[in-house]
Amino acid sequence: MRKLLTPLVVASALFTGACTPAVTTQTVAMPSTIAGIGTPLDASAIAAWDIDIAPDGRGLPPGSGDVQTGARVFAQKCAACHGAQGEGLIGDPLVGGSGTLRSTAPKRTVGSYWPYATTLFDYIRRAMPYNAPQSLSADEVYAVSAWILNRNGIVPDDARLDAHSLAAVRMPNRDGFVPDPRPGTL
Repeated sequence: MRKLLTPLVVASALFTGACTPAVTTQTVAMPSTIAGIGTPLDASAIAAWDIDIAPDGRGLPPGSGDVQTGARVFAQKCAACHGAQGEGLIGDPLVGGSGTLRSTAPKRTVGSYWPYATTLFDYIRRAMPYNAPQSLSADEVYAVSAWILNRNGIVPDDARLDAHSLAAVRMPNRDGFVPDPRPGTL
């Protein structure tokens, strides 16, 4: 039970200019839920939104994709915004920029700036393509990730990525960030 000011006491304090209302509070029971507002969620509804990927690869789904398939998927679903070679158009450039971060004109791309390859997968899965986010299959996301990493010289032409191999990719700027000291972070 909490003591609450009744609406009459609050209104009279406001209209009369009183700084503190008289001792005319009453005890009102606060319900633990408000009937009719919201919908209880079951585990499957929550699971549909629980798609985050940790830097160490926790949360990566089953599936795999290779560079050649990634090139085809990228051409069909990504190139309109990011350019045929990932150079950027209305979307950010995804390739290039190696060695530019300490220059006066740094180019922040997947290959030059991002610390974890798993972050690439997570971002593509959640937000791309821009006009249809979360529409790519896990295999397509692995394939596009492989192609982008290949274009940045990080994985070879014959690379096939899956949960294990993607988490093992060491990005060039992996050590370019300050670790987060808060508990529960990597």
